[in-house]
Amino acid sequence: MKRLMTLSILLAVAAAPASAQSREQRQMMADIRMLQEQTQEVAVALAAMTQALQDSIKTVNARLDTANDTTRKGFADQKVIVDDMGKDLRAIRERVDDTNVRVSNVREEIEALRSSIPVAPPPSAVPPPSTDPNAPPAPLPAPTTGAPPSTAGLSPTRMFDTARADYAAGQWSLAVTGFDAFLKTFPRSEMADDAQFLIGETYYAQNRWTDAIAAYNAVIQNYPMGNAVPEAYYKRGLAQERLGQLDAARESWNTVMQIAPDSDAGRLAKQNLDRVARRPTP
Repeated sequence: MKRLMTLSILLAVAAAPASAQSREQRQMMADIRMLQEQTQEVAVALAAMTQALQDSIKTVNARLDTANDTTRKGFADQKVIVDDMGKDLRAIRERVDDTNVRVSNVREEIEALRSSIPVAPPPSAVPPPSTDPNAPPAPLPAPTTGAPPSTAGLSPTRMFDTARADYAAGQWSLAVTGFDAFLKTFPRSEMADDAQFLIGETYYAQNRWTDAIAAYNAVIQNYPMGNAVPEAYYKRGLAQERLGQLDAARESWNTVMQIAPDSDAGRLAKQNLDRVARRPTP
């Protein structure tokens, strides 16, 4: 474009007279230089604007990246705080449950101690001393009889631990006696189902399969919501297998798998069902 303009100007200058040609030529050359300077100024301004725009875009992008990083960091910090709060709440819930258990145990021990305190008999009427020096001496009051019960002063935890220690030591008769006394004294205790189950375990350890089955049935019938019920079903199945009652044993193990499939008793019951199924038919 610039070359065409310059060529047209030169042709016009060549066609004009010499004097006019020199004036017009100088004017045109001055206009050309002015246009070139203006073009250069526009190009410089355009380059400056382009550079400023690029710098602004870089600055905005940097701010956006910073804002995104801050937002992500804020979300991460909030997630950490929420997780910590969840852990704290779980710890508090566990402590509250432990406190409730301890309060229940203390309440049971207080009730046991209160029921074991003997009631003092009313004082017997003692006649006033006689003023007659020749009167016979007053008879002494008859001594009171009656021994305190064997469970006096014992808390449910202490009674249960004592019977369980006898069970661990192989003192079967003492263990059964202790667990029976515990069940009679504290029938509503949270450890009642465990005491009844350990009675069955005591009979099972002595190969008294029928007595063991009866004890396990007592766990299932008397404490249906107790945590020892799945184990009672499983051990009842083992005792029934010892007596040759395979159908009853399978029913006991199937019940365990229905009520507690993910428990240890449920997994052991499944293993025993598989073992019995692989047994050759006589």
